[in-house]
Amino acid sequence: MKTVLNVSENTSSIKTIVTDFKEITKAGLAVSVVFSSLAGFMLGVLDFASLDWKVLIMLAIGGYCMVGASNAFNQIIEKDLDALMDRTKNRPVPSGRMSVANAFIVASLLTIVGLVILYNINPKTAMFGAVSIFLYTSVYTPLKTMTSLSVFVGAFPGAIPFMLGWVAATGDFGIEAGTLFLIQFFWQFPHFWAIGWFLFEDYEKAGFFMLPTGKKDKTTALQIILYTVWLIVASLLPMLFPIFVPSARLYLSPIGGILIFLLGLWMLFYAVKLYQLRTAKAAKALMLVSVGYITFLQIIYIFDKFLR
Repeated sequence: MKTVLNVSENTSSIKTIVTDFKEITKAGLAVSVVFSSLAGFMLGVLDFASLDWKVLIMLAIGGYCMVGASNAFNQIIEKDLDALMDRTKNRPVPSGRMSVANAFIVASLLTIVGLVILYNINPKTAMFGAVSIFLYTSVYTPLKTMTSLSVFVGAFPGAIPFMLGWVAATGDFGIEAGTLFLIQFFWQFPHFWAIGWFLFEDYEKAGFFMLPTGKKDKTTALQIILYTVWLIVASLLPMLFPIFVPSARLYLSPIGGILIFLLGLWMLFYAVKLYQLRTAKAAKALMLVSVGYITFLQIIYIFDKFLR
């Protein structure tokens, strides 16, 4: 009987550890970020035949480590504030299931392992990975309680993953990587402002400044529309490369461009809807659409490259 109980307790303990690891690294978010990096990598290779699966796997593991480390450090720094919000109070550190010391060990190990893996892909990939984790934990996180400009600062590390994949594949940062960065940079604003809108009251408990005006008003909604328009423009830039930058290896076919434009109109529709309604429901709908937008955009880019 004791053996059965011990096995049951051990199984339960392992499940708890796995669950806490997933929560402290924000597994869902980390996987979506890694997907962006892999998409950038696919766009960076010359063709499917030259795809290096070993490097692709290294990028996935190294990328998860870096994102997970950023999230873990973030939760250590914000543990007292997380305890105030309904959305975050049950996370491992604020709930007390994981000590700060253990969380720090996890975050540090993930950082070291992630940087080593990315460095073995190429030094530039490791450098951008290091810049990302530094900006996220040392600049963006402290600014969240000081100014709404934190979203602008956070958009920089948030925009790195898509570009990081290209750098991992090519070892080079050029106009192509810059364009991928620009797309995900502009995408951050409607996405995070939508989150800041429908979670406004919860963020307010911790003193986080997420919306540009500090209010759920027309000006904030108008800025969401503006950045969505800039996002659409940035997403279509590769169509112009054959004309203005013939040497560029990133470009969109007319069919790909039409699909990307329609995708942008889909997101713009929900941004305008938020402006009209200014409700938490409309903001949540825009947030969900924005996640679909960036995912579908990356898939269209990849298919447009390999199917033409």
